[in-house]
Amino acid sequence: MTHPISVRFRDERVAERLKTDADVRATPTSALAEELIDEGLRTRRHPLVSFRDGAAGRRVARIGGSDIWEVVGGIVGGDVPVTERVRRAIKLFGLTNAQVDAVPGDSAEFADEVDDEIAANERVAKEAEALWRRRQDLLAR
Repeated sequence: MTHPISVRFRDERVAERLKTDADVRATPTSALAEELIDEGLRTRRHPLVSFRDGAAGRRVARIGGSDIWEVVGGIVGGDVPVTERVRRAIKLFGLTNAQVDAVPGDSAEFADEVDDEIAANERVAKEAEALWRRRQDLLAR
């Protein structure tokens, strides 16, 4: 379901930049505007996150750091105590303790996206491992 809304830009240059970027991305102007507004509102609620493009599309990340799904994957679950996972994440991702503590709160709003990214990464990793094993088997002949 769509929810039409009319937006008037006071600065014509903003509207032109929006149209130009939409053309470059080959996406409708309204879709790009919706994406940017959504990301802007989410960033206001979670000032330590940003959004970036990549091969898998747009994704949420820590400002100046790793993707949120990577950090969440590093501190959630596993067979070691949570304190060890936090220490490992601090070292691995170069984050402060406060930044790691903020990840669950920041990522809660993005939980579905984070879960999708973690699942996609697991699929790619399994496919890469299977390919590596097939290559090793081939070389062992």
